[in-house]
Amino acid sequence: MQTFKPEDLDEDILTDLLEEINELYEASEQILIELELKPEDNELQRSLFRAIHTIKGDLGLVSFSPLIPLLQHSEDLLDYLRKGQIQYTSNMSDLVLLTMDRVKIFVQSCIQAGYTEYDENLFSQLVTHIKRITPDNTPQHERLLAEAVLLLDPSLDFGLDSDERKQQNNSEPAVSIATTGIPKSISGDNRNDLVFFRELMKPIEKRSKYWDGRGDRIAQLAGYINKIAGNLIDEEQLAVACYMHDFGMAFMPIEILHKSSKLNDAEFNLMRSHVYKSARLLENLTQWNEARKIVMQHHERLDGSGYPLGLKGEDICEGAKLLAILDTFNAITHARAQDNHKQRPKKKAVIEINHIAKGQFCPKWMRAFNRGMGTLLTKGSSL
Repeated sequence: MQTFKPEDLDEDILTDLLEEINELYEASEQILIELELKPEDNELQRSLFRAIHTIKGDLGLVSFSPLIPLLQHSEDLLDYLRKGQIQYTSNMSDLVLLTMDRVKIFVQSCIQAGYTEYDENLFSQLVTHIKRITPDNTPQHERLLAEAVLLLDPSLDFGLDSDERKQQNNSEPAVSIATTGIPKSISGDNRNDLVFFRELMKPIEKRSKYWDGRGDRIAQLAGYINKIAGNLIDEEQLAVACYMHDFGMAFMPIEILHKSSKLNDAEFNLMRSHVYKSARLLENLTQWNEARKIVMQHHERLDGSGYPLGLKGEDICEGAKLLAILDTFNAITHARAQDNHKQRPKKKAVIEINHIAKGQFCPKWMRAFNRGMGTLLTKGSSL
């Protein structure tokens, strides 16, 4: 590890720098979500390039030199993107956000301790991987991006040795996770409906700081796991359910949504009522009847201990069985208001879900979930 100590700088300068980085990070998160849906949108691509360019420039002004090569080559990568010389992928999204995370940690440490420790070898490896991504070697892009992401976040690796990794790669699903939660095959009025539902959820997700991007994450992962299982669920109905399943949460009192202590019985029952509110929104749209059923049943459990109807086993529709797993996975891998909630890394979340699965989650869908997550986490793919 190397130690970096900044020049004598006014604390206000560093604080302003961190505030701007945080603002650009939040803006970039939203841009990347939009790019998942519109990966060829040049204005979004240019906005992402400008965010990294601005951060690099700000850090150059205060002589934070260890970060400059990494940001410079990330900027070069996004320059290829905005010029149409390479294509956007979800791994690129992970790389950009994880790089920004490193930048934030670096600056925060300098503010809090007056210095920071960093891994010069890691930064060098990252630069090497990113430099290799050029318009001339398109088939290698996903591998190089995935390797760079894994360097930044080793928790995405299952820790397989080379023989195990080779065996898993030979048996991995012959599908890849999509760049959007909206099925590519959908068209016409159904596509218009799904885009409308997704847009409808955007302001609702912003009502709570814990919700942003949840619909996209769950819909994207649901489509992937469903393909692994052989498309047992209508992909359009499933996508609508993923975006709309928590719509009713928007109409809960914010003091309950953000309550840090345990909910009392009255509050818990009120929160449970969100499934009725969410399903009711779809009740007059008969073409989305299956999606409405998924929404209504996604908190049911195989042993009958779920809600709102206490359904058991085969009385629960397939889409609800899958959504129950993915909704839980998203909940435990992201921040929540409750004091007793500890956000888990994705790999640990998969292990934990398997520990609580008996009686709660469908074994068939758990097998598909484990198979898909094993591939995604080992490869460092976006979730």
